[in-house]
Amino acid sequence: MHIETVPNRGSKPCILLRESYRQGGKVCKRTLANLSHLPPAVVDGLRLLLRGANPVANLAESFEVRLSQPYGHLAAVLGTLRQLGLERDLDPQHSRQRDLIVAMIVARIVEPASKLATARGLGQEAPLSALVEQLALEVVDETQLYAAMDWLFVRQSAIEQQLASRHLHDGSLVLYDVTSTYFEGHCCPLARLGHSRDGKKDKLQIVFGLLCNYEGCPVAVQVFEGNTGDPKTLGPQLDKLRKRFGLNRIVLVGDRGMLTSARLREDVQGVAGLDWISALRTTEIRKLFAPPGFQFSIFDRRDMVELRNPEEFPGERLIACLNPLLQVERSRKREDLLRATEKDLDAIVEATQRPKRRLQGKVAIALRAGKVLNRFKVAKHFVLDITDTSFSYRRHQEAIVKEAALDGIYVIRTSVPAAEFPAEEVVRSYKSLSTVERAFRSYKTVDLHVRPIFHQLSERVKAHVFLCMLAYYVEWHMRKKLAPMLFDDDDPEAARAQRSSIVAPAVPSPSARRKAATLQTPDGLPVHSFQTLLQNLATIVKNRVQPRPESSPSFDIITRPTVLQQKALSLLSVAL
Repeated sequence: MHIETVPNRGSKPCILLRESYRQGGKVCKRTLANLSHLPPAVVDGLRLLLRGANPVANLAESFEVRLSQPYGHLAAVLGTLRQLGLERDLDPQHSRQRDLIVAMIVARIVEPASKLATARGLGQEAPLSALVEQLALEVVDETQLYAAMDWLFVRQSAIEQQLASRHLHDGSLVLYDVTSTYFEGHCCPLARLGHSRDGKKDKLQIVFGLLCNYEGCPVAVQVFEGNTGDPKTLGPQLDKLRKRFGLNRIVLVGDRGMLTSARLREDVQGVAGLDWISALRTTEIRKLFAPPGFQFSIFDRRDMVELRNPEEFPGERLIACLNPLLQVERSRKREDLLRATEKDLDAIVEATQRPKRRLQGKVAIALRAGKVLNRFKVAKHFVLDITDTSFSYRRHQEAIVKEAALDGIYVIRTSVPAAEFPAEEVVRSYKSLSTVERAFRSYKTVDLHVRPIFHQLSERVKAHVFLCMLAYYVEWHMRKKLAPMLFDDDDPEAARAQRSSIVAPAVPSPSARRKAATLQTPDGLPVHSFQTLLQNLATIVKNRVQPRPESSPSFDIITRPTVLQQKALSLLSVAL
C-alpha cells in the first residue's frame, strides 16, 4: 500500500490510500480509502507507517544524539599544525608514535595536563575523543604516551634542524634566554637546588634555554641541571647554531646575565662569523661613568648616545640609553624600600630601649638588623651604629646620590659594526628579547603549563620540555594569524611608528588601543584572549545522531559555526 496525491483541476488534490496488484500481467491500482479529509500531520504519519517507520508527534523525537564531542578547538589546532608541516618535521613517515606526539601537542594547547590525564582525555567519549578519531588512534593509555615521548627524545635533534632550516639563515638574529621551573619529586638526576625564578627556593628545579628567531618563533630548547648558571648554558647553544644548524654568520642576542664579560672572552670573542648584542651589568655601568668630570648632560637633548671605551671594552660599541619613565620608577622603588627598611629598623631601636626584655648584645642586635637589611637588599644605603646596649642608623646619603645618578640608564654592548646595525637597530634587537620572556610566560603559566613536572627519567623530562616547545611553536603561529581577533597588537609597524624613540616605552598601535577601549574588533565581534577564543571554538561539536527507527544508520553532524567562529577558522585557513 501507498499514499498517492492526485491533482483535481480547480479543487484541492485528492489524497488516496491505494494498493498495487497484477492482473493479466499488468500492474493495476485500486483505491482503498480517500484520506483528503485527514489533517496533513496524520497523512504524514501514515506515510511513515507504510514505509516501516514509527510516526512521532514531535520531529525532535525522530532523532537521538548518541555522542557529542568538542571539536572546533581541536580542528583549529590540528589544522594549523598540519599547515605548518610539523607532522613531516616529526617524521616524514606516518606512524602511530608520530600520531601520539601530535595528539599530545594538541592536548597541551587546548587542555594541558599530566600524561595520565591526557591519556584519559583521549579515551572513548572523553573530551579529546574527536582527536582520537581524526588521528585514528583507537585505544590510548599513558604507557603508550611515555613510549612516544621516548621516541620524540631520540628525534629532537632532527626536528630542531628542520625548524632551524625554516626560520634561521646565515646572518640571522638569534635570541637566547634561560629560565627555570620547579620539579616535583627527588629522583630525577636533572633536579637540583638552584637560583629559582619561581620563588620556590626549597624545591628542586631544572633549567632550560630557548633559542628563537628575531620574531620570537621558537626553534630549539635544551634542558640543564637545576644548578647550572646561565652563562654555562651558552657554549652548547653556539655549537648547536654553528655545527648542527650549519650557520656560518649569526648575531646572538642575550641578556647581561647570560653574555657576561667573562663568557664573551672565553666563548664568543674571536670566533669568525659570530657577533653578539648584550648589555652591561650595573657594576660595569658604574665603572663606565665613574671618571670625574663625566657629563651627564649628554642626555639633555638625546635619550641615546654611542660611547667608546677601548681600554675596558676593546672592539665593542657601547650605546647608553636613558629612559625617563624607568628613571622615575627606580627612584620611587628605592625610596619605598628605604622607608620599609627604616620602619623595621625603628622597631629594633625601640627593642633596645624598652624597659622590659630589652634587646641587648652586639651580636644579637646585629643579627636582627642584618635580617631586615637582607630582606629589602638596601644594606649599602645605611650606616649602622651597634653597641652592646644601643642601636642607631642613618641613611648613607652619598651612596644613595651616587646610585640615583644612574637611574634609568642602561648600556647596550655589541660587536656588530655600525655599518650593519645602526645604534637604533642594536637597541631594538636587544629589546626583542622580551618576545622570549613572553614565550616563557606562556610556557610556564598562561597557556601550556610545563609544570608541575612529575617525570623521573632525564630523557622524559627533556622530551616533556621539548613537547611544550613544539606546542608553543603551533600556538605562536596561531596567535600571529588570530591577532585581529585577540587583545594582541595586530599592527606592530603602526606601533613602532607611534614611538618617539626606540628607548621610549613601547606603545600599542591605534588598532590595539581601539580593541582595548571598545572590546570589539572593527567588524563588531568581541575581542578575546587566546584561551577564551579556544574555549569558544570548543562549542563547535561533532554529534553522533541516530535516526528512528534504530535500524536506520547513524551519522555525524558538526555544529554550524557562528560568525565569530567562522572568522577565526578563516584566519587560520582551517575547514571543518
